[in-house]
Amino acid sequence: MANTGYNPFENAQAQFDGVAETIGLDQGMRDFLRQPMKEYHVSIPVKMDDGTTKTFKGFRIRHNDARGPGKGGIRFHPEETADTVRALSMWMTWKCAVADIPLGGGKGGIICDPREMSLGEQERLCRGYIRALYPNIGPFSDVPAPDVMTNNQHMLWMLDEYETLVGNARFPGMITGKPVGMGGSLGRTEATGYGVMYTLKELLRVMKIPVGDTTASFQGFGNVAEYAARMYTDLGGKVIAVSCWDNTDKTAYTFRNVNGCNIPELVSIKDKFGSIDKEKAKGLGYEVLPGDEWLKQDVDILAPCALENQITPAVFGNISQKVKIICEGANGPTTPDCDPLIKERGIVVLPDFLCNAGGVTCSYFEQVQCNINYFWDKSEVLEKLERKMTEAFQGVYNLAQEKNVYMRDAAYMIAIERVAHAVKLRGWVS
Repeated sequence: MANTGYNPFENAQAQFDGVAETIGLDQGMRDFLRQPMKEYHVSIPVKMDDGTTKTFKGFRIRHNDARGPGKGGIRFHPEETADTVRALSMWMTWKCAVADIPLGGGKGGIICDPREMSLGEQERLCRGYIRALYPNIGPFSDVPAPDVMTNNQHMLWMLDEYETLVGNARFPGMITGKPVGMGGSLGRTEATGYGVMYTLKELLRVMKIPVGDTTASFQGFGNVAEYAARMYTDLGGKVIAVSCWDNTDKTAYTFRNVNGCNIPELVSIKDKFGSIDKEKAKGLGYEVLPGDEWLKQDVDILAPCALENQITPAVFGNISQKVKIICEGANGPTTPDCDPLIKERGIVVLPDFLCNAGGVTCSYFEQVQCNINYFWDKSEVLEKLERKMTEAFQGVYNLAQEKNVYMRDAAYMIAIERVAHAVKLRGWVS
């Protein structure tokens, strides 16, 4: 988690409140939508390899399921908080709505550091989490998925535990992000990063800027940033810098090559948590700079693809005057009090819950495939994903142009009105 002094849930509520006021949402609906519908806080005892028992704190929070079952990832992080999970569940509601998929917003998390746990300890933690929550999750109520420091193996352990608890029946649609061949969807690994690029490609098209004429700097080098950077360079863009966390000395570094980073080369020297090997990078000719240098590069596009609260008023002055676009691959990377500064500078923002909606969209595809027991090939998955992301972008962009509003506000307008409409149809709020 980013230790910036910002509360992510308060940020999410502030963003919602501003748009709710703009669109004239009535007070009863505002009060309902600015809070999660359901929260589960659980304690998970785990037998560690040394014979001791350690108790972990976990969360599962469902913000709103008026449009369909809750949907959202499970994070493993030593600094996880309930408010972070609340914020992420709220953003998931808007993300599903702006992408127009029939799901609601949920999120989960466990306070732990899987980098310091054996596979056996991680498996026992996964199974304990499901034992604590299984009556309140499932294919037709709340569908988890991977997130920060969780992966398809974690999802498979969780699925196996759930199926055991409900009577050895098969419910592959209960969780997404599973391995291919075990109910996982082809294209899911790339989906979030590719979705980021599908929206950026469309934005550059309407701005009449060739991708090949642009440069970018990325924060993060996990799954999202890696595949976004891969597609960006495949389209002709040049990545100047990549910043990521070093798991050895617990410090962030920026890896820069002014002639352009070779993304497959950097992938070949990173670990499974997205940390790039500093010595190997130096040997390949990369400059190794402090972690915040990614923000200071003279590039056209900044792509924060790591954690929340990274672009704040305190650091905004470090952003180059050359920057034209902030492409939010992460959830909540920009704080609400920084948005006015971005607007004043004339930087175009691809808002997070539009820009990174490719992951949940492909998770929805996986859920559909599991429930009908028929799986699509990768080209079909990615074709459907690009179509969905392009349609979502066009809806947000067109409204932003029509109303002369910030794209984040336009995305919120669409999402909030869709969710509020569903809530009213259900009769939850009159």
